[in-house]
Amino acid sequence: MTDTTQSDRLRQPSTGPTGWFRARGRRLLTIVVTLAVIIGAYVIGLEMAYRDLADAKQLVQQLQTESQRLKDQIVDQNTKIIELQSTAAQLKAKLDELMPAKDTYQIAGNQSLIVANGRLTVGLIGSPTNQNITININGKPQLAAGGDVIEVAVDPSTTCHVRIQGFDMFKATVTATCP
Repeated sequence: MTDTTQSDRLRQPSTGPTGWFRARGRRLLTIVVTLAVIIGAYVIGLEMAYRDLADAKQLVQQLQTESQRLKDQIVDQNTKIIELQSTAAQLKAKLDELMPAKDTYQIAGNQSLIVANGRLTVGLIGSPTNQNITININGKPQLAAGGDVIEVAVDPSTTCHVRIQGFDMFKATVTATCP
């Protein structure tokens, strides 16, 4: 005859309803804890993603504001550049009118200029006509048409050239050089 002791009974798996509930309870507890951990991780992940998204939206808003400010600044600067270019063009036109290309001079009727580094005095006598002008070079009046070149001996070694570029009713354009 075999006697079972108390310790042997504890070692044997319980096949009754209480053993089944204990095993089922452990599994259920494991499942509930696992689900709680998964749900907690999901909620924490959502919260972190929400914070990142809110930070990104705030940064985008700041960048849009800065971008708009810079666009306005560019428009203002472009306006100022256009104004400055217009002023520069006007000043250049006035300067060209006062000081045309090198050795080129505009002489009005009854006006004289000292040209060619001070070697010649050129003046326009009266107003130009349709065909020619009367030009005074170093005190000698001469009749000339557009394109004519007048050579003037300033001294024995230097001969200056005065070329009539063109003329209209009010002024004549001449080029004077002394090589």
